[in-house]
Amino acid sequence: MEITFLGHACFLIKLTTGYSVCFDPFAPGSVPGLSVPDVVADKVICSHSHMDHYGIEEVGKPATPYKGELPEFDSIDTFHDEVRGAKRGPNTINIFKADGKTVVHMGDIGCELTEEQLAKIKGCDLLMIPVGGFFTIDSDRAFDMCCKIDPKVVIPMHFSGKGFGYDVISGRERFVELVKNKGDRKIFEGGSSVTELPEEKTLLIMDPLRIL
Repeated sequence: MEITFLGHACFLIKLTTGYSVCFDPFAPGSVPGLSVPDVVADKVICSHSHMDHYGIEEVGKPATPYKGELPEFDSIDTFHDEVRGAKRGPNTINIFKADGKTVVHMGDIGCELTEEQLAKIKGCDLLMIPVGGFFTIDSDRAFDMCCKIDPKVVIPMHFSGKGFGYDVISGRERFVELVKNKGDRKIFEGGSSVTELPEEKTLLIMDPLRIL
């Protein structure tokens, strides 16, 4: 399983079968400082319709359609805010299972999860979770949620950094500090892409593929 962080909340995941999934592609100009890379994927999954997560037209289709066994897809309906979507609307947590792994993309989660929702994703192999706050949960709430989900590997997303991201959201430093202080995870800096999912409990720190 190859994982590439394209920036903001966008990831491209390629399975050993050759099948590829792109999560939450962003439209041109929708995320300050980030350039939309050339992306090709068999399937595009978006958590909601805001353009920094819904740049569907930016993702091309493979020249040869995939004809193998498909992953198992699932989802959980949640909200983009703490008032049941009254401020920012709905959000979808997207889940897929393939290569013997369960992958969970939290989208722009802004609310707490019910016990039933937590049970559905608890112990997943890979969790991609927003940490920047303002539009989503912040680092402290993300850390608390991560502890409850207890994934094998967690990647923080939807944060600001040097030269990119929204001014109103924070960086990932607080989340990284909280995970380090807990002391039960290996910390690995993977750059923009990793070719294998770590087998032990890991905080995987990834950087956007293309910063303007």
